[in-house]
Amino acid sequence: MPQTTQLPLEQEPDVQALLRRALQEDIGSGDATTLALVDADVPARASLTPRHPMVVAGLGVAAEVFRLVDERVEARACAADGEAVGAGRPVMQLRGAARALLTAERTALNVLQRMTGIATATAAAVKAVSGTGTQILDTRKTAPGLRRLDKYAVHCGGGTNHRIGLYDAILIKDNHLAFWRENHRSSLADAVRAARKAHPDLKIEIEVDTLAQLEEVLPGKPDWVLLDNMSPETIVQAVALCRGICKTEASGGLTPEAVAAYARTGVTAVSLGALTHSVKAADIGLDFE
Repeated sequence: MPQTTQLPLEQEPDVQALLRRALQEDIGSGDATTLALVDADVPARASLTPRHPMVVAGLGVAAEVFRLVDERVEARACAADGEAVGAGRPVMQLRGAARALLTAERTALNVLQRMTGIATATAAAVKAVSGTGTQILDTRKTAPGLRRLDKYAVHCGGGTNHRIGLYDAILIKDNHLAFWRENHRSSLADAVRAARKAHPDLKIEIEVDTLAQLEEVLPGKPDWVLLDNMSPETIVQAVALCRGICKTEASGGLTPEAVAAYARTGVTAVSLGALTHSVKAADIGLDFE
């Protein structure tokens, strides 16, 4: 789940800072084209309209972009984050100075299209595993600086946020284990025990890529085991070994199209880096009335 907060997403200090940086990046010393061609007192109305079916995410964030350019802009959402909408149905109506709407347009759409693309892809993956009990997890493979927005978008699509960063859970990967083996010459189960001793309040997950490694790990009683680059047939065996001991996560270059086969193995969750590292932006247009 996204982090607990009393503030709307777009009002969180980190998100505010992100949006201000994005606007500064685009506007710089001024919107030269708009300032040259559009008079300051010209009013305008516009709508944000999907060009294809999608699951919306980031409406509040997009509205905040317009307000940061001109606090007098009125932005009214016509849908809710997490809602499936069809092509041609406006998701937001805007009213304000034409200059403000034109200047904010690209930054607002960049944010909304990315977040909605993530939510739409996540919703498709969640639908593919419907009825299996398997969760769709995201990863840390997010755009630098955009993790809060990317993770929120996954949540809007019905996915489950995995660890937010390096601080809120332990995931012992193969590179960690290489150093562990070299310096401690001890078992993988002992690596889990060492992590538990160092951070008793955090969930412990460890990566394995063979059943032999899994059998070595399980005496350490991790909370999760990441089954990396295993076939569905092998994962069936791994799930049986983990039953009653820990949860299981299938991972390793999986695509949304492949999740159904992995969900049928009985695995607890499937993680998809593609949800956030290979985003197909949703096609949303700003149409002036």
